Amino acid sequence: MPTQLDNDIHRITAAVTSPGQMFALKEVERRGVAMPAFVNAPPSLAHYFAHFCAQHRDTLFLVDGDLRLTFGEVYDAALRVADGLATRYGVGKGDRVGIAARNSANWIVAYMGTVMAGGCATLLNGWWTGEELAYGIELCECSLVLADAQRAARLAGHQHAARIHVFEHGAPAEGLAGVWGEGETATRMLGELGPSDLATILYTSGSTGHPKGAYSDHLGVVSGVMNYICQTAMVLQILTERGEAPTVQPSALVTVPLFHVTGEVPVFLQSIALGRKLVLMPKWDATEALRLLDREKVTYFVGVPLMSYEMAMHPDRDSYDLSQCKSFAAGGAPRPVEHVGKIREAFPDGYPLLGYGLTETNAVGCGNLNENYMAKPGSTGLASRPLVDLAILDDAGRQLAAGETGEVSIRSVCNFLGYWKNAEATAAAYTADGFFRTGDLGYLDEDGYLFIVDRKKDIIIRGGENIACIEVEEAIYAHPAIAECSVFGLPDERFGEVPAAVYLVRPGERLAPEELCDYLRGHIAAFKLPVHLWEAHEQLPRLGTQKVDKRAVKASYAKDHFAA
Repeated sequence: MPTQLDNDIHRITAAVTSPGQMFALKEVERRGVAMPAFVNAPPSLAHYFAHFCAQHRDTLFLVDGDLRLTFGEVYDAALRVADGLATRYGVGKGDRVGIAARNSANWIVAYMGTVMAGGCATLLNGWWTGEELAYGIELCECSLVLADAQRAARLAGHQHAARIHVFEHGAPAEGLAGVWGEGETATRMLGELGPSDLATILYTSGSTGHPKGAYSDHLGVVSGVMNYICQTAMVLQILTERGEAPTVQPSALVTVPLFHVTGEVPVFLQSIALGRKLVLMPKWDATEALRLLDREKVTYFVGVPLMSYEMAMHPDRDSYDLSQCKSFAAGGAPRPVEHVGKIREAFPDGYPLLGYGLTETNAVGCGNLNENYMAKPGSTGLASRPLVDLAILDDAGRQLAAGETGEVSIRSVCNFLGYWKNAEATAAAYTADGFFRTGDLGYLDEDGYLFIVDRKKDIIIRGGENIACIEVEEAIYAHPAIAECSVFGLPDERFGEVPAAVYLVRPGERLAPEELCDYLRGHIAAFKLPVHLWEAHEQLPRLGTQKVDKRAVKASYAKDHFAA
């Protein structure tokens, strides 16, 4: 049965999406299917930035250490970067500009400046090795990469065709001085950019090994942002009616990487419309997070599930005033059911929330919040109103009934256009009627709540970061001593899941686990390294196809993990 919160959301959704209202809807065609879109959505991210940064011009936007910048100051810096990219580096409409850096005010200015120049913001994973960064640059044909010193150093000696501009963190006028212009490129581009122009590329790890570049146009990204804004407006209205709304400027602690879709869309981009302050944390630390939540009167927290739980269990939690924080959201990985009640108990002024979205959906999918989440803590919630159409499909693409398990599939105008230079993977990702196949297995209950039960794709989700088993296996196989290997995920209390591997060396070879790890560090990012590594002394079990039987390998070696 629908809850009171469900009824409230339905009532407010109907009101704000009706003709003439802020979130009024129209139909657009994507992949040959009519889908709802927002009448009042800006035509591009550049228009979005121009409108809302002017509206909130004198309001504090970014807190980056000791640096504090208003929306107006950030937008003015992005104007200068946009012109410098065009005049100094020749960036034009659709050109891929890679951004490789840790979270900082200048990462955000670089992103804004890129799209305001007409370029495509290509978000390179800041945790990658130099080899992986070079692969991402070449895959998406970046003409230019804006990198901080640490990532630029990793790239040294690796082959790619892009020009590298090294920028510093700190005040934008100093850190980004090398891409600083004084012309009117961004103003001119407002007359040229539209919904169908290329906006972003984010990288996604699936079961096929190397990361793929998921590209989106401005219509997709802006629609994703606007859908989040609509949901936030609805929740704020409900909290206001209950007398539970925050009494300070909306603010969010940024603990997730901005190169991930969660950091990019619901956190960074949505904040520009909300007039929301972003407090940047370069590295996760639960004590520092509690301190910043108190000092900056943060109203919204989002991170991987581990983070809010670590704060809830922190021995000094009660020393900090967290009364303004109304939401402790998680995404990127499942949250253990037993954590939900503990978080609510630890933070009585706020509620735990859970979101479900993917890089390919521009983070839009499902959400479970407040008392609904407490009632169904194992669910990732209802389809995100008003744009998402959610279905459970069988292998033939037929929709399944409530309670039946199949592939979770999402259709909306927010979905990405495709994988860069990979038409085969793009075609496989979509059904004929426009649903994106997520690779997750789940079911809908009688109330329409989604429950994820397994994954079709051979991936590991470590603290919100997707790891393709085959990519780690390929890195292991590249060692000349390796005869065969198998990589799989094992449960972990801190990260949810971590990589594990079993390997067999060639006859006459010797290779200790620590030696193999040392080798892998030069080829794959640290978060992909197997946490548990076993050397086999006989051939790994086989399926009838003579492929390694990954389930049998995992079952055999995981018992050591669980015994420990």
